[in-house]
Amino acid sequence: MKLVYLLGLGAFALGLDAYVTAGLLPSIAADFDATVSATGQMVTAFTLAYAIASPIFATLLSASRVRTGLLASLAVFALANAGSALATSLPVLLITRAFAGVGAGLYLALAASAAASLVDRERRGRALAVIMGGMSSGTVLGVPGGVYIAQHTSWRATLWLVSGIGLVSLLGLLLRLPQLPATETISLRRRAQVVTDPRVASVVGVSLLAAIASLGLYTYFVPVMATGAMGGVENITPYLWAWGIGGVVGSVLIGSLVDKVRRPATLVVGILIILTLSLLAFRLFASFTPLLALLPIAVWGAVGWALQVPQQNDLLTARGERGGPVAVALNESALYLGSAIGSGLGGAAFAFGWSGSVLPLWAAGFAAAALLLQLTAVRAAAKKSSPATTSNAVPAATYATD
Repeated sequence: MKLVYLLGLGAFALGLDAYVTAGLLPSIAADFDATVSATGQMVTAFTLAYAIASPIFATLLSASRVRTGLLASLAVFALANAGSALATSLPVLLITRAFAGVGAGLYLALAASAAASLVDRERRGRALAVIMGGMSSGTVLGVPGGVYIAQHTSWRATLWLVSGIGLVSLLGLLLRLPQLPATETISLRRRAQVVTDPRVASVVGVSLLAAIASLGLYTYFVPVMATGAMGGVENITPYLWAWGIGGVVGSVLIGSLVDKVRRPATLVVGILIILTLSLLAFRLFASFTPLLALLPIAVWGAVGWALQVPQQNDLLTARGERGGPVAVALNESALYLGSAIGSGLGGAAFAFGWSGSVLPLWAAGFAAAALLLQLTAVRAAAKKSSPATTSNAVPAATYATD
């Protein structure tokens, strides 16, 4: 598991970068004399690039060059963040955020697949939880800290911090990560068939809708809490901590549950129910007093992060080496595409002069749609999986870790 934690360190840098920008929107908008809606599109640029790059590069990457892909993607990510810190205009910032999204998209997909391969099947859920835990820890530790740094220095200093952590992670992997044994070489056509697998498509669809709900709302966390209907909160830091701490707890605890439960996919139903209710409670509680909203915000963070561990496990179980990395990459792509859609819809709402207080209700609606899809299409696809399909999902290779 030591190497898995090293991979998780890289995920920590990604988690910090992906979510700290939500807390930096006002200061970046002021620096470039732009609207919050326009500045929020840097999140869209990052997430769209992530969504596009993740499945494409995971499909094209040679099965014998996983280590090279991990290192190259993390290098692109770190350098792009340095470029973001040096950006002199909003268009330049949008371009560098897109490159950061490309690096992040490929790295996280490969890291999840490699982590699952570095342990035996009985510990795969915990290994995947380490990667997601790295992402969520980057949020709970990095986002409030990054916002604090930005408030006392500048938003550029925060992005320099992200770049520095990425470079440290890159150096550690360069020194410690061995050349990963090659898996079976799969043709581009056979890899592309993963996309048309009904089980993969339905699982990815659930991830997409849940991401629109959870990550899309988080992009506009600051302006949403600043609205009068949500209490007019000015100090957002405690709420960021609540969401982040919930995320760490959820992503860590879910790993053991996935390993113990006979059918981990059934956990997704409960997670989506709780996500829907927590988003509704967030809106309701904040209307009374913002402090009451801390509890549903923490629950929202916990289940939002926990969801992806059983999702990734389900995809790896269904596809194994024969498309497993591509399926995971496609799922990660859906997460960030969902975030891009959510941030785009939120930006449109603000552009039309709507109150940010409606966004939690929209988010709850998308979470409910994800639940409906899980109860129908995902279950139906799993039941229709033939023995032949299952036989293709061979277990991933196991490598020595200690």
